[in-house]
Amino acid sequence: MSKRILLIEDDKRLSQLMANFLNQQDFEVQCLYDSVNLPNTMSQFEPDIIILDIMLPGEDGFELCKKLRKTFTGPLLFVTAKSSDFDQVLGLELGADDYVIKPVEPRVLLARINALLRRSETLSNDTQSQSDQLHFGQLRINRSSRQVFLADETIQLTSHEFDMLWKLASNPSKLVERETLYSELIGREYDGLDRSADVRISRLRKKLRDNPQNPYKIKTIWGKGFFFVPDAWE
Repeated sequence: MSKRILLIEDDKRLSQLMANFLNQQDFEVQCLYDSVNLPNTMSQFEPDIIILDIMLPGEDGFELCKKLRKTFTGPLLFVTAKSSDFDQVLGLELGADDYVIKPVEPRVLLARINALLRRSETLSNDTQSQSDQLHFGQLRINRSSRQVFLADETIQLTSHEFDMLWKLASNPSKLVERETLYSELIGREYDGLDRSADVRISRLRKKLRDNPQNPYKIKTIWGKGFFFVPDAWE
């Protein structure tokens, strides 16, 4: 069965070119040029992955990303004409899983889409073979429902934030290397400069009430990776 892609891009020519290419790769593509019909399209089309332009008429991609992440837990890929770190980091902080910069090379776009879908499917399949719940003091993580509770308060995480927390919490008191996070969760090799993992770790700390200046729940091991402290959640 073909995977469904919702493409939100106001440049109609570019949107059609991308849609034609992805259709040739056996994807089913629904195009939108703004956010007017987004709620109905989401409920009727039920996309497996969303490709979202940042510069849109009316609500921009950042605003739409925040709204989408309230209900959509699948992969979300930003397309941006801006290459500044600020835009890339902001997009990741709002819940995007990855981004590509215009002009988009079709094969690069395809590789990013396939990597995100593989990660999503792998994590879904792994759910069947691992314990559904982890419990550390006041922190409870339920993988089957993808819910997180801290002192009985529900913590809202994006899909990628949840996956990263689960990966760290599944390896308590162990170093999880950056290379592992990038290959298993982000879908590409770590190049030494990519800040995607750091952005998501920063957001996790904020949401889980860790100390951003001196984190003690999820620690950074400089130059190596991250460390989940199981006894810090009392």
